[in-house]
Amino acid sequence: MASQLETARHAASSPRKSVGFGWETAMAASLAGDAAAYRRLLEEAGRWLRRYFARRLAPEMVDDAVQEALTALHLKRATFEPGRPFLPWLAAIARFKGVDSLRSAGRNRTEELDEGLHGVPSHESASLSGIVMAGLFDRLRRPQADAIRLVKLQGFSVREAAAMTGQSEALVKVNIHRGLSALKAFFGESDLALEVIG
Repeated sequence: MASQLETARHAASSPRKSVGFGWETAMAASLAGDAAAYRRLLEEAGRWLRRYFARRLAPEMVDDAVQEALTALHLKRATFEPGRPFLPWLAAIARFKGVDSLRSAGRNRTEELDEGLHGVPSHESASLSGIVMAGLFDRLRRPQADAIRLVKLQGFSVREAAAMTGQSEALVKVNIHRGLSALKAFFGESDLALEVIG
């Protein structure tokens, strides 16, 4: 048994490429407690898994899938039966972890929408302007806010606004003037105030 362990250690620690790597021998030595053989096995398995996933997954998914498969190899190493081929066992782990990665990517898939591509304009600025204007109109008396809203924002004539509000045409004009003056006083005489309410 000692000579088998020594042979396994030598095979697992030799710097050969994974093509000629003694997978079964290295796994047997690992299960027998050889840390160096286990480290070499994980390095070779990592290389093999990277090639396996590079052919099957998107490049950004490869590293995570390799780590998941190496973790599964570590957790399930006791289920490996010495004397059986190692690579089919590793390939089964890789296949399941690859499927898990694809499922996870499908569940968590997000794409930024491009307004030009989808033809749906953003209503953010219009919504924000509406919210700001509603807040400003709350600072005015109701007849002033109604007169400004109807004539300045919705485009009705003074005569139409008077008919809608029950005010005289002269009172609609006075309410517009006083309301705009109150808003200008609130903002001060800045260009922003003139842009928003003028």
